[in-house]
Amino acid sequence: MLFIDARQIGYMKDRVLRDFTREDIAKIADTFHAWQTDKAYQDVPGFCFAATLEDIRKNDFVLTPGRYVGAVEQEEDDEPFAEKMTRLTTQLKEQLEESAKLEAQIKANLGGLGYEI
Repeated sequence: MLFIDARQIGYMKDRVLRDFTREDIAKIADTFHAWQTDKAYQDVPGFCFAATLEDIRKNDFVLTPGRYVGAVEQEEDDEPFAEKMTRLTTQLKEQLEESAKLEAQIKANLGGLGYEI
């Protein structure tokens, strides 16, 4: 049985509805056809997995795709935590300062048009 977990592809059309592009649909269809014909099919962590009946039995016959396909492989983060937090808090501080400048400019522009905030 082929399990495909398409939660990581496509886009959210609204808060609860995921939609797919033609490329996304082609990726899913190509994966299915490769599995069905056994042509160059490979399990892809986080996307698809060809399970045997024994695999399904080991999971108490639960057929949730995520249980079989696993998680997407994450890149290693070699940056030490303390350094990363220092870098990110510095970046956040700069962004907050820029935000304050932009807010003041917007208020001044609106004031110049007669719309005081």
